[in-house]
Amino acid sequence: MNGLKRRVGVKWCAVFICAVSAQPAAAALVSALVVDSTGVPVSDAVIALLPASNSAGTQPKPTVALDQVKKQFVPHVLAIEVGTTLFFPNSDNIRHQVYSFSDAKRFELKLYSGKTAAPILFDKPGVVVMGCNIHDWMSAYVYVVPTPYFAMTDKSGHAEIKVPMGTYTVNTWHPRYARGREPVTGQISVNHDVEPLHESLVLAAFDESPGIPPEKQ
Repeated sequence: MNGLKRRVGVKWCAVFICAVSAQPAAAALVSALVVDSTGVPVSDAVIALLPASNSAGTQPKPTVALDQVKKQFVPHVLAIEVGTTLFFPNSDNIRHQVYSFSDAKRFELKLYSGKTAAPILFDKPGVVVMGCNIHDWMSAYVYVVPTPYFAMTDKSGHAEIKVPMGTYTVNTWHPRYARGREPVTGQISVNHDVEPLHESLVLAAFDESPGIPPEKQ
């Protein structure tokens, strides 16, 4: 895990959020754009909208896969709702040993290959940083959010979330920003007459991307 803590300095990241009224007016589409200080889009940023009141209801959570391919976790960044179960297939022809020491979820999967590892329930919000005890350059981040209203930005830095009308706390998170742990927070009000809202957030950047396998160095 020695590749997880390479600090490369501080950058700025802006998040522009606008809410567009939907037809009918029971919900709205919140559109977000995440860019860095040079205007380059930031992919794999997580935008989560937390309702002011706990009115989102409870729905069955899916079971999601986080694979291991060519000695890397795939995907490297994953956002899930609290209560989601993850399973960790190993698509390599070698064994891996996945673990996490994060407060949001501590676990260890003994050496295995294929699909023999037991699924794990992620029942607390927060950032879960994972690694492999055998291949220390491998890392992955699971951001567990206490809301069904979330999305990850694509390669163009965009994300869209459909939400009911109301007031929300906006959490923005990315492993290369905000020290890879705490999200940057803001507020957004979504109502029938909402005007486009532009919100600029300052985020500190640290390079915590995975290392390079020895055979590719």
